[in-house]
Amino acid sequence: MLSHLLWFHSTLHLALHQSLLSPTLNALIYNHFHLSKMPLAAAVASGQIVCVTGAGGFIASWLVKLLLQKGYTVRGTVRNPDDRKNDHLKELDGAEERLTLYGADLLDFDSLKASIIGCDGVFHTASPVTDDPEKVEQAIIGTKNVIMAAAEAKVRRVVFTSSIGTIHMNPNRSPDTVVDESCWSDLDFCKNTKNWYCYAKTVAEQTAWAMAEEKGVDLVVVNPMLVLGPLLQQTINASVAHIMKYLTGSVKTYVNAVQGYVHVKDVAKAHLLVYETPSAFGRYICVETMLHRGELVEILAKFFPEYPIPTKCSDQVNPKKKPYKFSVKKLKDLGMDQFIPVKQCIYETVKSLQEKGHLPLP
Repeated sequence: MLSHLLWFHSTLHLALHQSLLSPTLNALIYNHFHLSKMPLAAAVASGQIVCVTGAGGFIASWLVKLLLQKGYTVRGTVRNPDDRKNDHLKELDGAEERLTLYGADLLDFDSLKASIIGCDGVFHTASPVTDDPEKVEQAIIGTKNVIMAAAEAKVRRVVFTSSIGTIHMNPNRSPDTVVDESCWSDLDFCKNTKNWYCYAKTVAEQTAWAMAEEKGVDLVVVNPMLVLGPLLQQTINASVAHIMKYLTGSVKTYVNAVQGYVHVKDVAKAHLLVYETPSAFGRYICVETMLHRGELVEILAKFFPEYPIPTKCSDQVNPKKKPYKFSVKKLKDLGMDQFIPVKQCIYETVKSLQEKGHLPLP
């Protein structure tokens, strides 16, 4: 199975690479906006019908909440609308009147199409967060199906939730390079280091751009770093688990590594901003700041000293890793004038874990 999967990826990667040689991928993204068959002619008004894939997820739940607040009618795709894990969506303000949950599978084109037909826009947030190479193909096929369904439905715009993982994984990048939306992760490096999450997200985003160009779909992409903040859903998602492990005693040391952080409310806001702004195009990095893991545990220890937070780095040999330079100028120029501070992100994440019963109260 794995050998077949790697063959599939290699074939797709080659096809994408060949299709994007001239113009280059970044030029394709630029041209995609300026030559789009269906450009947005005016600012998008509330009251439209939009589809959010994977509506029960961490980012998607906050996006659904924001869309309902803004007056949109929302169709949310979930695997099983009757599953109690989706009850938090039904309890949102405006949900009774303007939210419908559709049973859909990313790998089932017809179920996606049924959810998207009649919509003005699509927010594709659903994608497996995994380092399992067996699940990489799901992200690629799911993205392809969403773009194809959006094309058939003639939606005005698709907003795709990608990741910083499609941008920063490049061992050949100079430390002085400012990481921006023109940067792409090195697929061979992702594969050789078995970082299947970044590999899958990169190929999925490349697939989205190639399919959008082919089908004439107006596509905009948001590339957030690690997303924190309060949970709307009952389950713990991967990015919040990143914080929780330092509070439960399950890890005794912290790694010598850096990570960028952003509040989930800001990520939802960025999605709506790029959807509603006619001039939005291409990719948008979304992050508040970067922290070394040592800085993260120091913040946790200051706010929550009652938990067994590690104080020692697992790497006592190498120099302390430095954060790479990044730019969010493009998103700020679009109107994202400020971000929720990282300390507030961290504090609200832990308080939410306590309130949901995932962490014992002191």
